[in-house]
Amino acid sequence: MSEVPRRTVLAGSAAVVAAGVLTAATAGPATAGGSGKATKPTVVLVHGAFADASGWTEVIRRLTRDGYPVLAPPNPLRGVASDSAYLASFLASVPGPIVLAGHSYGGFVLTNAAAGNANVRALVYVAAFAPDAGETVQGLQVLFPGTELGEAQLDFRQHPGGYDGYVKAAVFREVFAGDLPRSTTDLMWATQRPGDTHTLGEPSGAPAWRDIPSWYLVARDDQLIPAAAQRFMAARAGARVVEVRASHVAMISQPKATADLIALAARTVAKGF
Repeated sequence: MSEVPRRTVLAGSAAVVAAGVLTAATAGPATAGGSGKATKPTVVLVHGAFADASGWTEVIRRLTRDGYPVLAPPNPLRGVASDSAYLASFLASVPGPIVLAGHSYGGFVLTNAAAGNANVRALVYVAAFAPDAGETVQGLQVLFPGTELGEAQLDFRQHPGGYDGYVKAAVFREVFAGDLPRSTTDLMWATQRPGDTHTLGEPSGAPAWRDIPSWYLVARDDQLIPAAAQRFMAARAGARVVEVRASHVAMISQPKATADLIALAARTVAKGF
């Protein structure tokens, strides 16, 4: 086995909060009285690395209860270009207006995937990367110090195309989800999906937030993406900001605040449907 490349790692994470995976709540836009006219946009939720879509479970329950169609597709976690192309193809299959939300590295992916899709009416970043053109995950990490996730906190496993990174059990709760019970974070660690390490140096393309209105949920107690970095990216994107006391997995520990912000974005842009 060749030597694992030395590099600093910062990638996003949603997390598994239950044994079952809820990846989609409905398949199409809500309609009024059988008229076929959409009354609410479809919400598409994108998870980050070391995770799957079940980290959105409580947010999905709240949004569907309020009448929003919700889809939470898998993020392949194989690289910026390929992950963004996958999400773009998924979005192209969704009819009608879309509110697109992403957590952590999921924000990096949606920033690229939404570009040029006229159906995407709002972007919502949840403790997420919101890169500008040419920026990388690794570059955004060093812009604002304070992350608790680096090479020393990862286990590397080789696969046919490179290396995957897994967060070590000893630091998973501290780095990702310090406001969740250890019994929950133990399950999250055991079921984490790795991110390919070459993703860290892949540059972002032209950002969708230049053309699409955006919102941002800042997690003040985040140990992975420092709050200062989140505020910087939100301000640069011209996002409307809400701050909460939450760890990196704000959508799990603060599902109401997360769902409320997504619904606010949907209501704000609804007049343009």
